[in-house]
Amino acid sequence: MNVSQAVAARVSIRAFKPDTPPAALVREILEAAARAPSGGNLQPWRVYALAGPALAELKAKVAANPMGEPPEYDVYPPNLWEPFRTRRFQNGEDLYATIGIPREDKPARLRQLARNSEFFGAPVGIFFCLDRKLGPPQWSDLGMYMQTLMLLATERGLDTCAQEYWARYPKTLAEHLNLPEDHMVFSGMALGWRDDAAPINTLRSSRDPFEVWGELRGFD
Repeated sequence: MNVSQAVAARVSIRAFKPDTPPAALVREILEAAARAPSGGNLQPWRVYALAGPALAELKAKVAANPMGEPPEYDVYPPNLWEPFRTRRFQNGEDLYATIGIPREDKPARLRQLARNSEFFGAPVGIFFCLDRKLGPPQWSDLGMYMQTLMLLATERGLDTCAQEYWARYPKTLAEHLNLPEDHMVFSGMALGWRDDAAPINTLRSSRDPFEVWGELRGFD
């Protein structure tokens, strides 16, 4: 599989098989992803991969606090504007359509949202952290690390789902991961093998055409 194929094949998976990938394979992917670029080679990422009892213990803590905690940052800006509002709305509609949940069934939608706290059944949960004194450029670097990891996982036949949902549990995660006091969790990620029988995994989110967001200037 080449890079173009991995980019085309990667999708966010929201139903996983319970089988746990070997620790050596997970470490291989995490280490290889560290070739991602970062400004000044700061390599701002701090990464934790949980499985087995470590993951089960975290899930139990989160289940005991379903309302979450005050987040350290907003995942989306308040009063999201166009075209971002429509893109987010349509993606949600497309997602819930795959599992037959209408917009008016808010309890069912909330139950599906809560599946984030279970990593959608994935056997591995990964957390991406950084020093909170770092700025937006380093957040971008961390995003490049995550994307590199997702493509490497795809190359090796694994699946992922990035989850900024975990911004809702900063205190719980800091305690469970034993984070340094000056560090924060940016995002989580589910890792494992997809359940091909799950309808929710048929979703492939749409993309606007190049003309909406791109321009070529100065070319012949």
